[in-house]
Amino acid sequence: MEKTLRMSLLFDFYGPLLTERQQNVFDLYFNDDLSLGEIAEELLVSRQAVYDTLRRVGLVLEDFEQKLGLLQKHQERQLIYEEILSLVQLVRSQCGDSPPLTAIEEQIQKARGAS
Repeated sequence: MEKTLRMSLLFDFYGPLLTERQQNVFDLYFNDDLSLGEIAEELLVSRQAVYDTLRRVGLVLEDFEQKLGLLQKHQERQLIYEEILSLVQLVRSQCGDSPPLTAIEEQIQKARGAS
């Protein structure tokens, strides 16, 4: 998985556990796409301080994931949902279009979005 995408997913799960400053630096770098220099200028700190904060945030997020495994569990659930949807589509192709199957698919799609 691309590092930026992984960091964003980890932040989605564990971001509230970071300090406000760490959240702010992460947001400016990954979401607002500012450079280290731009962030340093905005926060009135050195470029090195921004770099150190981002590095520390990455380590903290990875540590949370190692201990709690929320991202891994989420990805496993997504694979299970995909598998179930494939099976429902297989049943649909063998039995024809059926409203109960549509309801099942809708519930699966809803669960996918919630997890």
